[in-house]
Amino acid sequence: MKMMQMFKVAMIVLFLFGVVVGCSKKPVATPMDDQAKVGQSDMTQQAEAKVVDSAQTTQGEVVPSHDMVAGLERVYFEFDQFTLTDAARAVLAKNAKFLMTNSNLQVVIEGHCDERGSDEYNLALGESRALAAKAYLESLGVSAKRLSVISYGEEKALVAGSGEEVWSKNRRAEFKAVH
Repeated sequence: MKMMQMFKVAMIVLFLFGVVVGCSKKPVATPMDDQAKVGQSDMTQQAEAKVVDSAQTTQGEVVPSHDMVAGLERVYFEFDQFTLTDAARAVLAKNAKFLMTNSNLQVVIEGHCDERGSDEYNLALGESRALAAKAYLESLGVSAKRLSVISYGEEKALVAGSGEEVWSKNRRAEFKAVH
């Protein structure tokens, strides 16, 4: 119990650090009308096109992740949160069972965010998400020695585009094999 309290305090400190360091939010882009787009240069339009993991995608299309460990599923988070939902806990319970069966497997847990928020804020939030997933797996008996975390913030979007449907797929933790 004391370990969970220490973890919660550490998460709060990490979250507050992220808020203090980079609490300024990027403005959420709003679609421009067709007449406003006509005046943009080709370079500006290319810069605004979202390319994810070097694969061209359309709005809402999921990019396959070849590094994901077969048998381990992603967990998703609510907007601006790193607390685990009931659905995330259920997925992590399955992941823990898989990891216990495959005891030689080491994984890195990647924390990801949607495009809203500053880079610094999203890196801190992504780390908090990865740490929350790691702590829950540890509470289910997975050795901490087999788990590491990294945050990519908003840099490695799973889905290109904007809007809640897209953003909800980018707020996640993924599990990759350590080579």
